[in-house]
Amino acid sequence: MPNLDAVVKAYDVRGTVPDQLDESLARAFGVAFAQYNAAKSVVVAHDMRPSGPGLVAAFEDGVTSTGASVVNLGLASTDLLYFASGSMNMPGAMFTASHNPAQYNGIKMCAAGAKSIGIDSGLREVRELARTALGRQVHGDPSKVAKRNMLADFSAHVLSFVDQSLLRPLRIVADTANGMGGLVVPAVFDGLPMFDVEIMYGELDGTFPNHPADPIQPANQRDLQARVVAGKFDVGLAFDGDADRVFLVDELGRTVSGSTTTAILAKVFLRRSPGAMILYNLISSRAVREVIEENGGKSLRTKNGHSYMKGLMAETGAVFAGEHSGHYYFADNYRADSGLIAALIVLEEMCRTGLPLSKLREPVERYASSGEINTQVKDIDAVIARVAEKYAAYPQDRLDGLTVDCGDWWFNVRASNTEPLLRLNLEAATRDECDTQVAALLALITA
Repeated sequence: MPNLDAVVKAYDVRGTVPDQLDESLARAFGVAFAQYNAAKSVVVAHDMRPSGPGLVAAFEDGVTSTGASVVNLGLASTDLLYFASGSMNMPGAMFTASHNPAQYNGIKMCAAGAKSIGIDSGLREVRELARTALGRQVHGDPSKVAKRNMLADFSAHVLSFVDQSLLRPLRIVADTANGMGGLVVPAVFDGLPMFDVEIMYGELDGTFPNHPADPIQPANQRDLQARVVAGKFDVGLAFDGDADRVFLVDELGRTVSGSTTTAILAKVFLRRSPGAMILYNLISSRAVREVIEENGGKSLRTKNGHSYMKGLMAETGAVFAGEHSGHYYFADNYRADSGLIAALIVLEEMCRTGLPLSKLREPVERYASSGEINTQVKDIDAVIARVAEKYAAYPQDRLDGLTVDCGDWWFNVRASNTEPLLRLNLEAATRDECDTQVAALLALITA
């Protein structure tokens, strides 16, 4: 029997195909998903991974065996699936493993209206329903599956977030990493003829022949950085595999962190909605909170992960939320994340101010950051306990992993929710201090 506990993570289902996630498990998740949502109709889509169509077909068997119908979007980005769930008010399931390597696949689930489903908001119940369904014969009904293309509707929705009268000519290069950005990025930018856009690695290929589709890793941005400089582009955009995340590269070839992008976007939303609530995850730079409060907004520091972010946005009425990892959430996007919406708003801000991205970023970049450093360790809990003991003299919290405030520098160590890794993020007042403290912590982590 498949090991459900191994593939059901904090935010989604994820595992290697076919040893952890196969069609029998996808079929059981289809039954469970339809039952949990008491669904009459479900919308599904998949990314470019070769295993996607087979897993979706099995999932559809499970859904339709309960009497529910399916709207199949075919190839889509995750934010397109969320848009479909929101606009049609249907539960949705996106088959993707995001930035993970080619042998992985998974399911990001949402309730009707693109409401998040995570381990504490329904995914635990879906898992147990799937456990029950695994032992049963399932008979799907292909007549209840309808195909629909919503790419044009999604593109129009994304474009609604910017005032096109403010836009001026810009040269843009987007590295879509052979992921779903190769479908959605051209579709959106075709509606903005004032922009000159070049696509790198735009062929949909779930084997990722050029580089992994994980733009938070500096090595995966090097091709884009080189192209921005060589081609004298105004900006580079780096998308992940399912295109719900984006990182920006300025005209000098320098990466813009997720924290910096969050701060830039926060200023825009506070100009549009004075005094609004904005959320940021606990890995974000201290500068994010400072910028929100300087611009008259209310801020709230949160755990990592889309299910937590979306739930808190609903509770607090937040207009926008950002994560260091390149996820950006918008109240007017059904509180869902979209790399494309984030990128377009930054481009609009460049046009509105007349500033290059290198200048737009300067006022909100105030500290030196390590970026996210991943280490494989045998016992993550034991390592975190050792770090906590070493820094016991400083204020600590356990909102997500371990965060320690050392005055003019701070750090967080936490387990990855999708991979067997310990993640370290550290920020300090100066680059020398940052590098010194990172070296000390890595020595402790790997001791």
